[in-house]
Amino acid sequence: MEQLNFIQQIGVPLEVSSDIFDYRPNIIEKKDCEHYLKMFIETVPWVQTYQFMYGKRVITPRLSAWYGNKDIDYPNGPAFPSQAWTPELLAIKATVEAISGIAFNSVLLNFYRDQNDSVAWHSDRDGVPGRNKYVASVSFGEGRIFDLRYKQNLRKVFSVLLENGSYLLMKDEFQDKWQHRVAKSKLCMGPRINLTFRIS
Repeated sequence: MEQLNFIQQIGVPLEVSSDIFDYRPNIIEKKDCEHYLKMFIETVPWVQTYQFMYGKRVITPRLSAWYGNKDIDYPNGPAFPSQAWTPELLAIKATVEAISGIAFNSVLLNFYRDQNDSVAWHSDRDGVPGRNKYVASVSFGEGRIFDLRYKQNLRKVFSVLLENGSYLLMKDEFQDKWQHRVAKSKLCMGPRINLTFRIS
Protein backbone atom coordinates (compact mmCIF):
# COMPACT_ATOMS: atom_id res chain seq x y z
CA MET A 1 0.00 0.00 0.00
CA GLU A 2 1.52 3.31 -1.09
CA GLN A 3 2.39 5.94 1.47
CA LEU A 4 0.63 9.23 0.84
CA ASN A 5 2.89 12.18 0.19
CA PHE A 6 1.83 14.28 3.16
CA ILE A 7 3.08 17.52 1.65
CA GLN A 8 1.15 17.05 -1.59
CA GLN A 9 -2.04 15.84 0.09
CA ILE A 10 -2.65 18.62 2.60
CA GLY A 11 -0.11 21.26 1.68
CA VAL A 12 1.99 21.28 4.83
CA PRO A 13 5.54 22.68 4.58
CA LEU A 14 8.76 20.76 4.27
CA GLU A 15 9.23 20.61 8.06
CA VAL A 16 6.64 17.80 8.12
CA SER A 17 7.76 15.25 5.60
CA SER A 18 7.45 11.52 5.17
CA ASP A 19 10.68 11.27 7.17
CA ILE A 20 8.74 11.95 10.38
CA PHE A 21 5.08 11.43 9.43
CA ASP A 22 3.44 8.60 7.50
CA TYR A 23 -0.33 8.53 6.83
CA ARG A 24 -2.13 5.74 4.95
CA PRO A 25 -5.91 5.32 4.59
CA ASN A 26 -7.79 2.03 4.52
CA ILE A 27 -5.20 -0.35 5.93
CA ILE A 28 -8.11 -2.21 7.58
CA GLU A 29 -11.10 -3.35 5.50
CA LYS A 30 -14.41 -1.62 6.25
CA LYS A 31 -16.18 -4.75 7.49
CA ASP A 32 -13.31 -5.45 9.88
CA CYS A 33 -13.41 -1.84 11.09
CA GLU A 34 -17.07 -2.20 11.97
CA HIS A 35 -16.36 -5.43 13.85
CA TYR A 36 -13.43 -3.95 15.79
CA LEU A 37 -15.32 -0.77 16.71
CA LYS A 38 -18.31 -2.67 18.11
CA MET A 39 -16.16 -5.25 19.87
CA PHE A 40 -13.85 -2.70 21.49
CA ILE A 41 -16.75 -0.53 22.70
CA GLU A 42 -18.47 -3.53 24.29
CA THR A 43 -15.53 -5.49 25.72
CA VAL A 44 -12.66 -3.15 26.63
CA PRO A 45 -12.50 -2.22 30.36
CA TRP A 46 -12.62 1.52 29.72
CA VAL A 47 -11.36 3.95 32.38
CA GLN A 48 -11.76 7.72 32.58
CA THR A 49 -8.38 9.06 33.71
CA TYR A 50 -7.42 12.50 35.02
CA GLN A 51 -4.50 14.88 35.01
CA PHE A 52 -3.47 17.90 37.03
CA MET A 53 -3.58 21.26 35.28
CA TYR A 54 -2.74 24.50 37.09
CA GLY A 55 -2.99 22.67 40.40
CA LYS A 56 -6.45 21.27 39.70
CA ARG A 57 -7.49 17.70 38.97
CA VAL A 58 -9.10 17.60 35.51
CA ILE A 59 -11.04 14.61 34.16
CA THR A 60 -9.97 13.64 30.63
CA PRO A 61 -12.78 14.06 28.06
CA ARG A 62 -12.49 10.52 26.66
CA LEU A 63 -12.16 6.94 27.91
CA SER A 64 -8.90 4.98 27.82
CA ALA A 65 -7.39 1.53 28.27
CA TRP A 66 -3.80 0.21 28.30
CA TYR A 67 -2.65 -3.13 26.89
CA GLY A 68 0.82 -4.55 26.49
CA ASN A 69 3.48 -7.11 27.19
CA LYS A 70 3.78 -8.43 30.72
CA ASP A 71 5.01 -5.83 33.25
CA ILE A 72 4.67 -2.92 30.79
CA ASP A 73 2.96 -0.24 32.87
CA TYR A 74 1.37 2.95 31.58
CA PRO A 75 4.29 5.42 31.69
CA ASN A 76 2.55 8.76 32.15
CA GLY A 77 -0.01 10.25 34.50
CA PRO A 78 -2.27 8.27 36.84
CA ALA A 79 -1.80 4.52 36.65
CA PHE A 80 -4.63 2.39 35.35
CA PRO A 81 -4.79 -1.38 34.93
CA SER A 82 -2.59 -2.98 32.30
CA GLN A 83 -4.39 -5.60 30.22
CA ALA A 84 -2.95 -8.59 28.37
CA TRP A 85 -3.01 -8.55 24.56
CA THR A 86 -6.21 -9.83 22.96
CA PRO A 87 -6.25 -11.77 19.65
CA GLU A 88 -7.83 -8.76 17.93
CA LEU A 89 -5.19 -6.33 19.19
CA LEU A 90 -2.42 -8.72 18.21
CA ALA A 91 -3.87 -8.97 14.69
CA ILE A 92 -3.95 -5.18 14.31
CA LYS A 93 -0.47 -4.94 15.85
CA ALA A 94 0.85 -7.42 13.26
CA THR A 95 -0.58 -5.27 10.44
CA VAL A 96 0.95 -2.11 11.90
CA GLU A 97 4.33 -3.76 12.40
CA ALA A 98 4.36 -5.09 8.83
CA ILE A 99 3.81 -1.56 7.48
CA SER A 100 6.11 0.29 9.86
CA GLY A 101 8.86 -2.30 10.26
CA ILE A 102 8.81 -1.56 14.01
CA ALA A 103 8.04 -3.96 16.89
CA PHE A 104 5.70 -2.44 19.48
CA ASN A 105 5.17 -3.71 23.03
CA SER A 106 2.14 -1.73 24.19
CA VAL A 107 -0.94 0.12 22.98
CA LEU A 108 -3.05 2.93 24.40
CA LEU A 109 -6.73 2.83 23.38
CA ASN A 110 -8.78 6.04 23.44
CA PHE A 111 -12.57 6.04 23.06
CA TYR A 112 -14.06 9.29 21.76
CA ARG A 113 -17.76 8.77 22.47
CA ASP A 114 -19.05 11.79 20.55
CA GLN A 115 -18.13 15.30 19.41
CA ASN A 116 -17.57 16.44 23.01
CA ASP A 117 -14.65 14.06 23.60
CA SER A 118 -11.19 15.31 22.69
CA VAL A 119 -7.49 15.40 23.50
CA ALA A 120 -5.71 18.71 24.05
CA TRP A 121 -2.47 19.88 22.45
CA HIS A 122 0.40 17.61 23.50
CA SER A 123 3.33 15.53 22.34
CA ASP A 124 3.75 11.86 23.20
CA ARG A 125 7.12 12.27 24.91
CA ASP A 126 5.68 11.54 28.41
CA GLY A 127 7.87 14.38 29.66
CA VAL A 128 11.08 12.69 28.50
CA PRO A 129 12.89 14.03 25.40
CA GLY A 130 13.31 11.29 22.81
CA ARG A 131 10.65 9.00 24.31
CA ASN A 132 8.01 7.58 22.00
CA LYS A 133 10.18 8.10 18.97
CA TYR A 134 7.75 5.83 17.13
CA VAL A 135 3.99 5.97 17.73
CA ALA A 136 1.69 4.20 15.28
CA SER A 137 -1.99 5.09 15.33
CA VAL A 138 -4.98 3.21 13.88
CA SER A 139 -8.49 4.71 13.88
CA PHE A 140 -11.91 3.06 13.85
CA GLY A 141 -15.31 4.71 13.53
CA GLU A 142 -16.06 8.38 12.96
CA GLY A 143 -13.35 10.31 11.15
CA ARG A 144 -11.89 13.10 13.28
CA ILE A 145 -9.64 16.02 12.44
CA PHE A 146 -6.04 15.61 13.62
CA ASP A 147 -4.38 19.00 14.13
CA LEU A 148 -0.62 19.50 14.39
CA ARG A 149 1.43 22.57 15.14
CA TYR A 150 5.11 23.45 15.13
CA LYS A 151 6.46 24.07 18.64
CA GLN A 152 8.64 26.96 17.47
CA ASN A 153 5.61 28.70 15.95
CA LEU A 154 2.36 27.69 17.64
CA ARG A 155 0.30 29.63 15.10
CA LYS A 156 1.55 27.27 12.41
CA VAL A 157 -1.33 24.73 12.48
CA PHE A 158 -2.17 22.04 9.90
CA SER A 159 -4.86 19.39 9.83
CA VAL A 160 -5.59 15.97 8.37
CA LEU A 161 -8.71 13.81 8.61
CA LEU A 162 -8.02 10.48 10.31
CA GLU A 163 -10.47 8.19 8.56
CA ASN A 164 -12.00 4.88 9.56
CA GLY A 165 -9.35 2.16 9.10
CA SER A 166 -6.48 4.61 8.60
CA TYR A 167 -2.89 4.37 9.83
CA LEU A 168 -0.64 7.17 11.03
CA LEU A 169 3.01 6.80 12.08
CA MET A 170 4.72 9.61 13.98
CA LYS A 171 8.46 8.99 14.00
CA ASP A 172 11.96 10.30 14.60
CA GLU A 173 11.84 13.99 15.65
CA PHE A 174 8.08 14.42 15.36
CA GLN A 175 7.36 14.36 19.13
CA ASP A 176 10.24 16.73 19.88
CA LYS A 177 9.27 19.38 17.31
CA TRP A 178 5.48 19.07 16.92
CA GLN A 179 2.34 18.95 19.05
CA HIS A 180 -0.97 17.38 18.05
CA ARG A 181 -4.58 17.24 19.21
CA VAL A 182 -8.10 16.06 18.40
CA ALA A 183 -10.38 18.99 19.20
CA LYS A 184 -14.03 19.00 20.16
CA SER A 185 -16.39 19.50 17.23
CA LYS A 186 -19.50 21.61 16.69
CA LEU A 187 -20.78 18.85 14.40
CA CYS A 188 -22.56 15.77 15.67
CA MET A 189 -20.03 12.91 15.79
CA GLY A 190 -20.40 9.18 16.22
CA PRO A 191 -18.04 7.02 18.28
CA ARG A 192 -14.36 6.71 17.40
CA ILE A 193 -11.67 4.47 18.84
CA ASN A 194 -8.00 5.23 18.30
CA LEU A 195 -5.17 2.80 19.02
CA THR A 196 -1.65 4.18 19.53
CA PHE A 197 1.01 1.50 19.48
CA ARG A 198 4.16 2.33 21.44
CA ILE A 199 7.53 1.09 22.67
CA SER A 200 7.42 1.54 26.46
